[in-house]
Amino acid sequence: MISIGDIYNQDINFLFGSGASFGLLPTLQLQVQTGEGDSRYTLEDLATKFEREKDRRLIPLFMHYYASCIRPAEQLSLKHAVTEEPGATVIKNYRTFLSTALEMVKRRKALDRRCNIFTTNYDGCFPLVADELIKEGHIDFVLNDGARGFTQRILQARNYGSYLCQSGVFGRYQSSIPQVNLIHLHGSVYWSKSDAVIQVGYDLSDREGLLNDDAMALLQPFSEALNNPASTLADVPDTDFSDAALETFWRQYEQMPIVNPTKWKFHETVYEEHYYQMLRLLSYELEKPNAVLVTFGFSFADEHILNLVMRSLSNPGLQVFVCCYSKPGHIAMEDKFRGHRNVKCLMLQNGEMNFTAFNEQVLVWPEASTLKLEVPTALAVLPAALETPRAADEFEDLI
Repeated sequence: MISIGDIYNQDINFLFGSGASFGLLPTLQLQVQTGEGDSRYTLEDLATKFEREKDRRLIPLFMHYYASCIRPAEQLSLKHAVTEEPGATVIKNYRTFLSTALEMVKRRKALDRRCNIFTTNYDGCFPLVADELIKEGHIDFVLNDGARGFTQRILQARNYGSYLCQSGVFGRYQSSIPQVNLIHLHGSVYWSKSDAVIQVGYDLSDREGLLNDDAMALLQPFSEALNNPASTLADVPDTDFSDAALETFWRQYEQMPIVNPTKWKFHETVYEEHYYQMLRLLSYELEKPNAVLVTFGFSFADEHILNLVMRSLSNPGLQVFVCCYSKPGHIAMEDKFRGHRNVKCLMLQNGEMNFTAFNEQVLVWPEASTLKLEVPTALAVLPAALETPRAADEFEDLI
């Protein structure tokens, strides 16, 4: 449905939402009924309602969110995730997608072999899977998370403009290394505030949770009601947390480097500033003459991102592919982007578009006979000594 042969040589951007990690980590969808047909509350909707009505259940709702979504992301380990389903399939899909993206950028022109992955997920699926691919040694690439440093890695927007090349011992050639820029739009569990900067660290083994066993026990009836398809809002009980306990949790929660789902904003100024820098980066990328944006598992609930994409659609060279999980989602997206000819809302005729279906049926390699690579005529037939991908790269760079 998306021919890689048509887009690989353009400025490629991907936008991933929570649907990509579904099965390994929960989405923001709750099961409690809204009372309007078969619709269910999302965490954003219910939190907004509780906040507007000053409902005491607001902070317990964020406790549930922390316990079910954020804390599991902090504790995520590939060693445990790949041992059982559905986590093993989710990790396999991330691996498949990254391999496909790298194959795409490897075919781009020298010194321009990169793409951008924007994600609203807090988890570490992309960096953890990238680490495994690099350790195996079969693919040479760079995952640029925007951080630089040694004992302390500091996140700065300008680092996304960096590009790594290799040159020969005598400087006779330059060989570009495929690069994926990973941009966390809603923050990351691996971020922490260090004075006035954001520090990135992937070892969370000593990070303590915000809720102990006693707190989890108090929260359990509340969470069970939220996850019960038969529940209505009246069935969601208040909790036995004291006001002091709720306030203590909220102070700690507000320090976390993640977007608050009720207002899609960070509480900390340093995170907020980076958030808007990343939105500007997304806007800049979508303004390029041959930009491509592919979205998956993303609902466009973030109004900042939705409005940014809408404004960018005035760029006649931009192509947007919105991957829809189901027919109702497809109808909603068609309505949202109605009138924009450079947007294609994609869905599967048979079945739902999960991550596996996206990899196997949507982001599709064309047949070898129809893959048109923009390669100089002199490279149509390579000498035997240049048949390896690395050697071919070097030979191309010399021309």
